[in-house]
Amino acid sequence: MIVAAKDEGCLREVLVIAAALSSQDPRERPQEKIGTADAAHQKFADEKSEFLGWIKLWQWYEQELEHKKSQRKLVQACHANFLSALRMREWRDIHTQLHSLVGELNWRLNDLPANYDAIHRALLTGLLGNIGCKSEDSGHYLGARGIKLLIPPGSPLQKKAGKWLMAGEITETTKLYARCVARIEPDWIERIGAHLLKR
Repeated sequence: MIVAAKDEGCLREVLVIAAALSSQDPRERPQEKIGTADAAHQKFADEKSEFLGWIKLWQWYEQELEHKKSQRKLVQACHANFLSALRMREWRDIHTQLHSLVGELNWRLNDLPANYDAIHRALLTGLLGNIGCKSEDSGHYLGARGIKLLIPPGSPLQKKAGKWLMAGEITETTKLYARCVARIEPDWIERIGAHLLKR
């Protein structure tokens, strides 16, 4: 993902997302306050991509780090938004490590914000096994090796993920769920597959 992000000109955004995918989700949904927690997390939601939700959450946290003068106030801000302060810090630590790594390689971060297509094409290079196509006759998505995927009820994309999607992870509870999803274009899959074969 990170190598592809360098080529796509979206290294700044993909470092944040890659670090998020490598750490535990900091969003908390206590059973007795699920509705309140979902409402608090709504400000970080994106209508086309849960990956871009990570960017919004990251930007919020960076602003909080700048404005909150004490660790105690930062922890309070996290708790008020149903976020684990510890997991937010772990996410930031992983991001710092990845940022240092690309710095050692002398890779430059993009100055201008990257567009949706570039970010998601870069992510797709690491998530080709987690793609799905909407089934014509039911509410699930058909994934690799014939698996049937559902989008979890709490996802902002549950009813509007589009024909094709990719997921950050696939988990099995009572059903097989595609978690952290985004809309993708089918021609990206072909393009990335051809590019990877050339390497």
